[in-house]
Amino acid sequence: MFTRVKTQSEIVAIRESGAMLASILKLLESRVEAGITTQELATIASRELRALGGEGPFLGYGGPTPFPDVICISVNDQVVHGIPGRRIVEDGDIVSLDFGVKYRGMITDSALSVIAGQPKDPRHVELVKATEQAMLAGINIVRDGIRTGDIGAAIEIVLNRKRYGIVRDLVGHGVGHHLHEDPNIPNYGRPGSGQELHAGMTIAIEPMATLGGEAVYIDHDGWTILTRDGSWAAHFEHTVLITDDGAEILTSR
Repeated sequence: MFTRVKTQSEIVAIRESGAMLASILKLLESRVEAGITTQELATIASRELRALGGEGPFLGYGGPTPFPDVICISVNDQVVHGIPGRRIVEDGDIVSLDFGVKYRGMITDSALSVIAGQPKDPRHVELVKATEQAMLAGINIVRDGIRTGDIGAAIEIVLNRKRYGIVRDLVGHGVGHHLHEDPNIPNYGRPGSGQELHAGMTIAIEPMATLGGEAVYIDHDGWTILTRDGSWAAHFEHTVLITDDGAEILTSR
């Protein structure tokens, strides 16, 4: 379904969903350190979600093998959709946390990348910083009547400055009543092109960038998406409410 203009009661609920998500993701960010496993991070997320009264829309999502946890945790050359498990976070790893919350029927989706401990390479710091800046550049031009190509073009400009790989097989999207709604919002584009968006709609803007090429592949687990060339990646995402003259970040930390 195409993302719908939300009613006032739905906007109240999705704000609550976003605030819940932001608080949990902020906690997880503080817990990323060498020696912790990705499953331990997922357990924290699940526990906090239950305590706040939310649901995890990632858990059981998709097929033929439904996603098995409430959060995606991707490390280094894993771009997105990493399944939490026994992997131990090492000093200098880029850890991407992608989390969703459903509350009172409304879904928000957000992600961030954080470096555990001391960076192994200054390029990793720049990659994380630029990917977040690209997300903010896309958000900053959102307003009533914006087109998806406008958002993609703003993101692309930032990432092209450093010649990062822009993962074209993965995109932002509508969100709210369902985890993934139309339209797709690519992280590249041509101004004035694509679907028109209106005040009251909610969308997830999420650039994914690599230190190498754009090509990716799906791991044997059916979910984890990795860079084809082994280059490290970063991922940032916010759910935003489109307003008449801008955007309200619903998952702001």
